[in-house]
Amino acid sequence: MPNITTCLWFDSQAEEAANFYVDVFVQGGRSAKIGAIARYDGAAAKASGRSQGSVMTVEFELDGSGFLGLNGGPLFKFSQATSFIVRCKTQREIDYFWAKLSEGGKEGRCGWIDADKFGISWQVVPENFNELMRNSDPLKAEAAMKAMLSMKKLDIAALKKAAGK
Repeated sequence: MPNITTCLWFDSQAEEAANFYVDVFVQGGRSAKIGAIARYDGAAAKASGRSQGSVMTVEFELDGSGFLGLNGGPLFKFSQATSFIVRCKTQREIDYFWAKLSEGGKEGRCGWIDADKFGISWQVVPENFNELMRNSDPLKAEAAMKAMLSMKKLDIAALKKAAGK
C-alpha cells in the first residue's frame, strides 16, 4: 500500500464500493486490487453501533493509489469538494470510464461525474488535459476552454482541434 492512502467514509457500502471500483479499473485495463478486510469485533461493534463481524474497513488500490473504505455510518457524506481524476490516453478509455463511473450516478459538465452511485466525484480527462488547456496563444487557450465548457464527457479530438494541436 502506498504511503499516502485516501480514506473514504461510507455508511455501510465500503466493500461493495471497493469491489465495484476494482472491477471497473481492471476491466478498463488498469491495475487494481482488493487488500485486507477488517471486521468489527465485539468492542468496536459496541462502541460504533455496528454489527459484530460486519466489514469495518477494506483496503484497495486503483492504478497505484491506495484507498481505505471505512464503514462508519451515515454521519458524513461525500461532496464534490473532493474528486478523483482518471487520466485517459484514448477516447475509448474516456468513453469506458465515463460510462462505468457515471452509471447510477449523476453526470456533470467539463469531464466531471458529480457523483457516482456511491456519491464519489470523478473527473475523466485526457492524459494531456492540462497541456490542452494551457497555450502560449491566448486565443487557442480560450478556444480550448470554451470547447471544454460546452461538454459533459470530454472529446479529445474536439479539444485538440480547439487548442490547435
